[in-house]
Amino acid sequence: MRTYIGSEPDQANSPMWDYLNQEKYDYQRPERGEIRIGTVLSRFPHEVILDLGLKLDVIVPADDLQKIDAKDLERIQVGAELPVLIVTLDEDNGRIVGSLSQAKVQEDWEEALRYLETGDIFDTMVAGHNKGGLIAPFGRLRGFIPTSQVTSVGTRVENGVKIERLEQMQGKKIKVKVIEVNQKRKRLIMSERAAMKEWRQESKSRLLDELKEGDVRRGIVTNLMNFGAFIDLGGADGLIHVSEMAWHRVKHPKDVLEVGQEVEVVVMTIDRKDERIALSMKRLAQDPWQAATAKYQIGDIVEAEITNLTDFGAFARIGEGIEGLIHVSELAEEKVEHPRNVVHRGQRITVRVISIDSERQRVGLSLKQVPMPLEETDAESEKQKAETASFAENAMQDVPGESQVSESSTESVEAVADAEPEAVTSATDE
Repeated sequence: MRTYIGSEPDQANSPMWDYLNQEKYDYQRPERGEIRIGTVLSRFPHEVILDLGLKLDVIVPADDLQKIDAKDLERIQVGAELPVLIVTLDEDNGRIVGSLSQAKVQEDWEEALRYLETGDIFDTMVAGHNKGGLIAPFGRLRGFIPTSQVTSVGTRVENGVKIERLEQMQGKKIKVKVIEVNQKRKRLIMSERAAMKEWRQESKSRLLDELKEGDVRRGIVTNLMNFGAFIDLGGADGLIHVSEMAWHRVKHPKDVLEVGQEVEVVVMTIDRKDERIALSMKRLAQDPWQAATAKYQIGDIVEAEITNLTDFGAFARIGEGIEGLIHVSELAEEKVEHPRNVVHRGQRITVRVISIDSERQRVGLSLKQVPMPLEETDAESEKQKAETASFAENAMQDVPGESQVSESSTESVEAVADAEPEAVTSATDE
């Protein structure tokens, strides 16, 4: 039985009782595996001691310190507040062992759960691979990206090609999102495919809002088709139609572009409803037709290259981006059944400019109106002389006797040859 001298103490108003009750309720016994924030009291080579506000301090042994990277070790200074995980709790023997490294790992698991819940996209560096996929760090954890979640590895790719593509990802920074977290099984699964799909959609919407017609952008060629090339502008693809690749005729996009090439383009039109962007390369270069009338005049003789053949004529390039038509009637003096009977694709020829319409971007050319070169003229003249001499010789062989055409005759063989057929006939008849 307690005996009080004087009146019994008023517990409700006693400062001592307040202190004892405060200490009783403030103290929360730590649990094994729990993370607490402690203040570094001292640091030694073999251990670190932290104050958690408990009856006993927490000791972090040397083997745990060896698991901490150099950057985090620098932060362990007296007075610093650090998270520590309770490993063993033996208050009776006055010992609490904690782990700074495991506290960091636990924080990473909790961070992974947060990313799983929010669906946030983040960058990571590919650290390695195996036959099943890629390995990438998440803080102090090892995340795994299955091949089915890697954008550059298709589901129908052969194993040899699959491994080769995974090897090529080594050391590359990629965008991923967390799709599974299981700390008990130590499973942290990430996906590049899901991240890129979401990132591209967000980027596409943002890009469509930002883009304006006439904007000049740089992009990467992602695909080549017969009708054009797709260009990644940074989250959204635009199309350069084959007719917008150059001022000259382009048969196939692969003739001027290749996948992975960086190109500069101008935005022609934007269809925000259908999310389509039309691009052009040639409009960044000067239109050669603007200077066509100054560069070419009717009657000019120019070099040309045959680019295409049709039933009605042949197209020929006379300058960068300038093509003209040689109508079938302008290929030769005689009638031409088809241009291929006179010229062929890729052939270099000389033509005459016979018409220019810069507004309609048309040039008329002629092959038959080109003056014959001097050497060809001389050759043709020699050919005509030979034919004339042959004609005269044949005419002389038809004469019955030598007496009828005397060697001393004032008319030479050439004169006879130059005579009209009727004159030759009358001479022989005499």
